This record gives sequence, C-alpha cells and structure tokens, in this order.
Amino acid sequence: MRVMVIVKATKESEAGEMPSEELLAAMGSFNEDLVKAGIMLAGEGLHPTSKAKRVRFTGSKRTVIDGPFAETKELIAGFWLWQVKSKEEAIEWLKRAPFDEDEVEIRQVFEMSDFGPAFTPELREAEKRMSAQIAKNTKR
Repeated sequence: MRVMVIVKATKESEAGEMPSEELLAAMGSFNEDLVKAGIMLAGEGLHPTSKAKRVRFTGSKRTVIDGPFAETKELIAGFWLWQVKSKEEAIEWLKRAPFDEDEVEIRQVFEMSDFGPAFTPELREAEKRMSAQIAKNTKR
C-alpha cells in the first residue's frame, strides 16, 4: 500500500524560515533509514504559500488567486510518498521522525483496484501507459 505522509505548515515554515542544520541532519538520517528499508518513494519540502497560486474552478470560469493563504493549520509544508505493508507500519515509521511540535497526516493513496468496475480495462491500460511514461520521464 502506498501512503502520502503530509507535514502540516507552521508559522515558521509559512514565514520562509529554513530548518536548522541539526534538524536537516536528523531529517536526512531519518530519510536514509526510510530509503534503506525500501519505504520512501519520494519526499519533498514545499515553499511557503507566499510563493503559491491557487486556481478556483467555478463552472467554466477559472480564477487565479495569489498567496499567501490563511489558516496555517490547513496548509502543507512538505510530504513523503511511502510504500508500506499497512497504515500501522506507516505510523510506526512516522513515530521515529525528528519532529517536535508538528502535526503530520497519513493518507492512503488510491490504487487502480480501488475504483472497481467503473475503471474499465481500457482505462486501466491507459493508466499503465501513463505510469510507464512518468517512470521514463523521471529517469531524465
């Protein structure tokens, strides 16, 4: 099962404050453990919303909204994509993360099989082709 581990923004991350050398080293060590265990598929930090844009969809109308955005507790500062056997395994790994006063969310990623019969063989084949192209693109 794949899960996305979502690191919530803080006032500091939204202010553009960079992590300390100690936190970067601890996070690097944690990430290295995840990679060695075959858990980590991806992981990135995100710039603050002051550098972000949102696009609001209302029928056929598209409205671009400039950041920063309010409600820090609803914003994302970074993420991992992990391959785990269960949510419990993800929780056990996450408990080892070098966070102090943060909130981190674990969400399961949909797999093709989750969509049932509405995801026809033709749609499955198209998805496989796109996945193969994405894998090819990321090797550049």
